[in-house]
Amino acid sequence: MSRNIKIGVFLTLAVLTTTFTFYFWQIFKTPNLQVEKDKSFVLYIPENATYQSVLDTLKKNEVVNDYVSFQFLAKLLDYPESIKPGRYVIKADSPNYPIIKKLKAGDQDAVKLTFNNIRLKDDLVERIGPKFAFGQEGLRQALNDPALSQKYGFDTVTVVSMFLPNTYEIYWDVSTEKFLDRMHSEYEKFWTDQRKAKAKAMGMSPVEVTVLASIVEAETKKNDEKPRVAGVYLNRIEQGMPLQADPTIVFAWRDFSIRRVLNYHTEIKSPYNTYRNTGLPPGPINLPAPSSIDAVLNHEDHKYIYFCARADFSGYHAFAENYQEHMKNAREYQQALNRLNIKQ
Repeated sequence: MSRNIKIGVFLTLAVLTTTFTFYFWQIFKTPNLQVEKDKSFVLYIPENATYQSVLDTLKKNEVVNDYVSFQFLAKLLDYPESIKPGRYVIKADSPNYPIIKKLKAGDQDAVKLTFNNIRLKDDLVERIGPKFAFGQEGLRQALNDPALSQKYGFDTVTVVSMFLPNTYEIYWDVSTEKFLDRMHSEYEKFWTDQRKAKAKAMGMSPVEVTVLASIVEAETKKNDEKPRVAGVYLNRIEQGMPLQADPTIVFAWRDFSIRRVLNYHTEIKSPYNTYRNTGLPPGPINLPAPSSIDAVLNHEDHKYIYFCARADFSGYHAFAENYQEHMKNAREYQQALNRLNIKQ
């Protein structure tokens, strides 16, 4: 073989090597998903999904720029035979390799679940269900299953007590029961031996403390006032008085547009009518924040029996030990409303 031929072969091989090296570099490293987009795409892969269904989802949402390179590398990495369900975040300008590697490994991104301001079980289902593969109906069935509620130490009314408002990271494809296991685990972490001992000293169970905390939370948003409000209700319970908590009446009517509870409202036949029934209602009227639960456990020891909104509109309440003093506070508040021509 002549020298010129050798040089030609060498140059050809060099060009081919460079070309293939550059091509493979492009396949592995060049942005190919969510190219020139300013936000990430969340890919949901359900149980029993196929490689083709994954491709169809990517195509439908115009996630991949060059499907030839994507599919070439996917097959090279044996991804079509390794489909794993889950929730995967694909960031803008992502190359093929890290995304395919992520999908193949099942390295999914957790759902950041935050819930608060929940009143009804249906509200809880509607807030949480759509965020996970089990959906609203799956969660609704679970929360209405007496056997499942009993497993965690609740009934189908009090099971919502197990949900502590907070932010949690949970995988999208979690089963309903595993999800409830996680909520129960968080509940158990919160209810330390110290908290349980405080509840026992009050003659209450953790569920009863939560029920009372839900009423306290509905009465005041001022964290520094919650222990005093809790003390009022505990004094009423100790004296055998009805709680006469307006938020429970609103809950009984399921009409959260009610701003002022009138006499006819208190005639409703409901276990949540704390004007007609003594003691606590059968379940919480919202999901109280941990601070409200602690406010009950660390309530103020005082002699107040009544309270109403302060006339200074500060959001705080005026407390009274007897009905006459309470009526004086109530008149001052009503006069303040009248001066400002505010109709309740």
